[in-house]
Amino acid sequence: MHELIVGDLLAASDVMSAAALEDAALLGDGNLAISTDSFTVQPLFFPGGDLGKLAVTGTINDLAMRGARARWLSVGMIIEEGLERSVLRQVVESIRAACEAAGVHVVAGDTKVVGRGAADRLFVNTTGVGEVLADPAPGATRAAAGDQVLVSGTIGDHGIAVLAAREELSLTSQVASDCASLLSLVEQMLEVAGEHIHCLRDPTRGGLAAALNELAMASHVSIEIEEQAVPVSPAVQGACELLGMTPLEMANEGKLVAVVAAEAAEDLLGVMRQHPLGQSAALIGEVTDGEAGRVWARTVLGTTRLLDLPAGELLPRIC
Repeated sequence: MHELIVGDLLAASDVMSAAALEDAALLGDGNLAISTDSFTVQPLFFPGGDLGKLAVTGTINDLAMRGARARWLSVGMIIEEGLERSVLRQVVESIRAACEAAGVHVVAGDTKVVGRGAADRLFVNTTGVGEVLADPAPGATRAAAGDQVLVSGTIGDHGIAVLAAREELSLTSQVASDCASLLSLVEQMLEVAGEHIHCLRDPTRGGLAAALNELAMASHVSIEIEEQAVPVSPAVQGACELLGMTPLEMANEGKLVAVVAAEAAEDLLGVMRQHPLGQSAALIGEVTDGEAGRVWARTVLGTTRLLDLPAGELLPRIC
């Protein structure tokens, strides 16, 4: 996907550098941000969330990663012929509830119905515009040697929740998706640390491994993490071991990675842990001036291994 976007799709954009890829783009003088995303999750409903909630919070979070508060949203729907009206109503109600909770207004939309077999029940696209709260805004190119790397909580919950629902797996402990709006958490972080927050990223597709590699490549730095410091719930860890997967590559929909100046790291970590969405926040590593674009993980055995971009997609249709 990274090669496809950089090699082919950017030709249609004014953005011609992989280093400039962000979760949201700043508009005009930088007071507004915009982000768009399409959601094709399968199944439509899963523990902890559904397509509607995911579509709203996903775009809110992408804006928040640039330090922006989402204000306005457009919603586009691709509906397959034969979709039950009750399912559509349930998704729309979920969209309404998520927008109401976040103070976001749906101001535009589009609906298309395609023939049976031309889509998989229902796809949703959301585009959000928000007000930028930070100056300078967090950006993928701002990481610098000496910065500390924080994660807001346990990773891999969303990926395992969707996989279990899709394959009807009987896990010892049910895993619920972490699908949630990160806006209030980011607002509190910005109040405390402001300009000391250099990068924010929500580790969705490709998980923590992909997010860290994208930041390392964009900022031309190296990142080292302590694998044992990364918070993972016992249920997710057990499921990954059973399925031969790694939590570092599993998708998340309610977690963030923050790269912050060293002098602000401890204070910021304390603030994150006081927020309901950051109670398991942890300091997991640091930025170094090593080989640019590389991410390294120190294992429990004391060895160091290269943490590369995930090859392929372990679990498609997770968002």
